[in-house]
Amino acid sequence: MKQTILNTTIKDLLHNGTVIPAHPLVLDENRMLDEERQRRLTRYYMAAGAGGVAVGVHTTQFEIRKPEVNLLETVLKLAAEEIDKAQLSRPFIKVAGIVGPTANAIKEAQLAVKYGYHFGLVSLGGLKDYSETDLIEHIKAVAEIIAVFGFYLQPAVGGRILSFNFWKQFVEIPNVSAIKVAAFNRYQTLDVVRAVCSSVRRNEIALYTGNDDNIVADLLTPYRFHINGKLVEKRFVGGLLGHWAVWTKKAVELHSEIKKCLTGDGDEISDLLAKGIEITDMNEVIFDARNSFHGCIPGIHEVLRRQGLLEGRWCLNPHEEVSPGQLEEIDRLYEMYQENTDDAFVKEFLEKDKKQVESNALA
Repeated sequence: MKQTILNTTIKDLLHNGTVIPAHPLVLDENRMLDEERQRRLTRYYMAAGAGGVAVGVHTTQFEIRKPEVNLLETVLKLAAEEIDKAQLSRPFIKVAGIVGPTANAIKEAQLAVKYGYHFGLVSLGGLKDYSETDLIEHIKAVAEIIAVFGFYLQPAVGGRILSFNFWKQFVEIPNVSAIKVAAFNRYQTLDVVRAVCSSVRRNEIALYTGNDDNIVADLLTPYRFHINGKLVEKRFVGGLLGHWAVWTKKAVELHSEIKKCLTGDGDEISDLLAKGIEITDMNEVIFDARNSFHGCIPGIHEVLRRQGLLEGRWCLNPHEEVSPGQLEEIDRLYEMYQENTDDAFVKEFLEKDKKQVESNALA
C-alpha cells in the first residue's frame, strides 16, 4: 500500500504547533456505536478550532479492537468522512492510534493510510516481551507505511520506562515526525527532549505534550542543552491530549495565548502558569488521577454529557465508570473554573449544527 505523503501545510501546522484532542467513542444506552453523535463530536472539534484529532487512541477505548466489537475501522472512517465533508479552508491533522505487536501494528497503519490519516500514534504499551532493540525495529516497520507520531506512555497506565539510548535511536528513524511525551515525569521527559536535541533530525521532529499534569508549563518552557559546544533549544509546540477532548474551544484559546506570550515580552507568563495550575486541578478530577485513572474515560464522557454532546457516559466495558466522589468533584470544577469551560460555545454549536443537519436532509 502506498504511503501517505505529507503536504507542506500539514507539516507546517505540525511544527508550528496545534491542539489535537484524543477523540472519544460515543455509545448509546445499549453500548452500541451512536454514529450520529460520533460524527457530531468530530464536527465539534473542528468548529472549536482544533488543529486535528487523534482517533483509535486510549480515549477512543482500546476495546474497539476486540473481534466481537470491531469498531476500529468504523471510527477511523467516520472521522475521516466528517473532516473531508467539512472542506475546511485550513489544514487539519488526522492521527490514528496504532497498537499491538508488529504484525498487528502494520495492519493498523495500512488501515490508517486507507482513510487518509497523516500520522500513526504508535503505542508501545503491552509489548513487554520486546527489548528496546525490538521496539526500534517495530517502529521502523510502521514508519515504512505511515509517518510516525512517537508516544512515551507513563508506566502507571501500561507504559514502560525507556532509556535515553532508546530515544537516541528512535529519533534517527527517517519517518518519525513527532513525539508525544506523556511520561508524567520530568526526568523521563528530559530523556526524550535531550535525545531530540542531540539529533541532526531535531528540526524534523515536533514535540507534543501529553503530560496532562503539566500542560501549560510544558508549552511555556524552553528546553536547552549544550550539544557539541552549541546551545540547542527545543519546545513543546502543541498537545495531543485526552484532556483537550473536553472544553476544546478554551484549549484552543489557551494555546493561542501561550504562543502570543512566547512571541511577545513574556509579561503574561505568571498568569499563564497560574492558569496551568487550574488546568492541572481540572485534569486530576476529569482523569480521576487519585484513583489510578480508573474513571478517566467516564470523566471525559461526563463533561461531554453535561454539555449535550453525548447522551450518556457509557463505555464498552460496563465496569468502567466514574469513581465515588468524581461527579461531585466535577461540580466543584464548574464552580471554581467556569471561565475555563466552553459550555456557552457548545450550546451555540449544537443549535447551529442541528439546523445544518436538518438543512442537509432537506437538500
